[in-house]
Amino acid sequence: MRRIGVLALQGAFAEHCDILIKVGAEPIEIRQKSDYTKKQPDGLILPGGESTVIGKLLKELDLLDELKDSINNGLPVFGTCAGMILLAKKILPEHELHLGTMDIEVRRNAYGRQLGSFSTEAMFQGVGIVPMTFIRAPYIESIYPGVEVLATVDEHMVAARQKNMLVTSFHPELTKDDRIHRFFVENIG
Repeated sequence: MRRIGVLALQGAFAEHCDILIKVGAEPIEIRQKSDYTKKQPDGLILPGGESTVIGKLLKELDLLDELKDSINNGLPVFGTCAGMILLAKKILPEHELHLGTMDIEVRRNAYGRQLGSFSTEAMFQGVGIVPMTFIRAPYIESIYPGVEVLATVDEHMVAARQKNMLVTSFHPELTKDDRIHRFFVENIG
């Protein structure tokens, strides 16, 4: 059984944990550095929330460099919404980088404020048509070589992968569809 760490500092981490159980993985809530270093998960989920706050908490908890090194050394990671922003090499408009491990440029709050939130369905490469819930969501403005786009909505890139990293602009944990989590768990090596 795969052991998947879920960063449990903010956002819908409990929903991610519930889906992981449903797809046959063991979720491990990561609240401090010792949760990560002692339990050594096989993969990691960075949930939505407020990327600036999560980034500050990662620094305060001395987790930022530990996670960045692990991801750079091949730890599979799945970032949703704010998690995608944390992984991006460039954030638009200009903001402080956090992990900066994935070769993407991300536009924060690309769909506007809370009132700009919406749900839709679209094709996710390798999975099929899936429900997508966008809440103050970013999207991928541009990609660099080696990044594979997995989904688009209204001509905006909303899911991608590069090596051991998977990202979505939307929140698959807020739907009853577990296929994207299953895709992550089954493709982590």
